[in-house]
Amino acid sequence: MTHASVAGSPLAVDPALLRLSVGIETVEDIVSDLTRALEPFS
Repeated sequence: MTHASVAGSPLAVDPALLRLSVGIETVEDIVSDLTRALEPFS
C-alpha cells in the first residue's frame, strides 16, 4: 500500500516509521535478521 496520495496532509505517514511484517519464523531468526539489517545504523 502506498501513502503517496496523503503526502503533505495530516494523514501523512511519518518518514521515520518502520513497518515490520513477520511470518512464522522463530523469534531467534527474527532477532538475528533485524540485528544484521540494523547493524549499519548503529
